[in-house]
Amino acid sequence: MKSASPTHASTDRSADTRDRILKAAIRQFSENGLAGARTEQIAEEAGVNKALLYYYFKGKDDLYSAALESVAEGVRDASLAALHGGGTAGERFLRSVLNHFDRIHTNRGFQSLMQQEMIRLHRGETNALTALVEKAFRPLHELTQAVIEEGISSGELIAVDKLQISYSALGANVFYFLSAPMMRLIRGIDPLEQKALEHRRSAAISFLGQSIFVDRDHGSRVAARVLKEEPMPANAGAWPHLASPAPRKTTKK
Repeated sequence: MKSASPTHASTDRSADTRDRILKAAIRQFSENGLAGARTEQIAEEAGVNKALLYYYFKGKDDLYSAALESVAEGVRDASLAALHGGGTAGERFLRSVLNHFDRIHTNRGFQSLMQQEMIRLHRGETNALTALVEKAFRPLHELTQAVIEEGISSGELIAVDKLQISYSALGANVFYFLSAPMMRLIRGIDPLEQKALEHRRSAAISFLGQSIFVDRDHGSRVAARVLKEEPMPANAGAWPHLASPAPRKTTKK
């Protein structure tokens, strides 16, 4: 077996280094925000020196944009795959809603970054979302609406405003996670505990099977099949972009 050429080996190391920097950046930016994150901390977590970080990225703003774009593209690709999958339009939409729920649960760094950017966008400040619209969010939105329209036209989904279907399905997922601290106080249980998440995930899809399908029996069967074929991720951090970097080895002196 031939060993990798020096050029290929160098390319692989370069890609791995850049990826480790991005993973560390996502963690630091999601926890501390753009202003609070420090390049020194990012470099240390990635296991590189600060000079090497600046070799790959011009500065903190450039690193922030690259980190957000990297994880947003991962989200886009997973969501588009669900919408392009097999089955009827209604089934593909339910799979995308399930993917959305799991994304919020497992991809918490991305959710934190998105919330920060939404606030900046609302305030009219310079933000990273505007640049990502064409690359990630518009294609995903347009395909989601097209799938819903297909379901309505075929008679599978109820004939209502298709954007409202998106708001009702995806908005319910967002509200569940945003309201978790308050619901913990009200009900005395942790909505983010694994069993509670599993129950809400199943309930959300079962509800849609009963509410947006013209034939409720058909909708119930579709929802049950989707839930059976799409098991819940075991824990947070399942997305590669958010995987924890391997701990650095330290040498005792």
